[in-house]
Amino acid sequence: MIIKSAEFVCSNTKVDLLPAATLPEYAFIGRSNVGKSSLINAMTNKKGLAKTSQKPGKTQLINHFIINDNWYLVDLPGYGYAQTSKKNRGDWAKFIKQYLTKRHNLQCIFVLIDSRHEPQKIDVDFCCWLGEQGLPFILIFTKSDKQSIVKSDQNMAKFRKALLKWFEEVPPMYLTSSELKSGTDMILETIHEINTGFVRPVLEN
Repeated sequence: MIIKSAEFVCSNTKVDLLPAATLPEYAFIGRSNVGKSSLINAMTNKKGLAKTSQKPGKTQLINHFIINDNWYLVDLPGYGYAQTSKKNRGDWAKFIKQYLTKRHNLQCIFVLIDSRHEPQKIDVDFCCWLGEQGLPFILIFTKSDKQSIVKSDQNMAKFRKALLKWFEEVPPMYLTSSELKSGTDMILETIHEINTGFVRPVLEN
C-alpha cells in the first residue's frame, strides 16, 4: 500500500462523537514511550502527523487520522504511565475500553511492544483482556534498531511463550524500526488485505 494522503481528523474521548463508522479503522496502542507516534509518522511518511514527545503520556485522547481518504488510523493513549493521577488513569482506561469494545468499524488493534524488554505483565494483561473481549489484534515490536536482531527475536519468542499460557494461538508478530522504517510495509500490507474485505455499512437516514 502506498500512502498518498494522511490528515488529522479529530481528537475526542467520547465514542458517540467520533467520525461516522463507515470506513475501516485500525487502532494503535501500547505502553507510554513505546514509540507509537514515531511509528505512525514513519508508516505514513509524514513527520509530525502524530505528536512525539520525550515525556511519556503525551497522547491523552482518541486521535483519528484519515488515510488515503478510505480508512482511519487511530492513535490511542498509552497505558502504564505512572506519573499521572489515579483518577486520570481510570478515566483513560474507561474511554479506551469503551472505544475498543463499541467501535463497530474497528478492524484490528495493533499492540506495540518495546522489543528491547522481556515480557512485561502490563502488556501481557492487556493482550489477555483483548482476547477475553474477542478483539482481533496484532503485536508490533518496536525499536529494533536499538539492539541486535538476535536479541529482539529472543524477546519476541519470550513474549510468544508468555501468551501461550493464555492463548491457544498467538496473533502475528511484526518487528519494526521507526528510524529505519523497517516492518512498516508489513503493517500496511495487512491493513490493505483487511480493507479489501471490508463491507461499508449503509447508515440509516
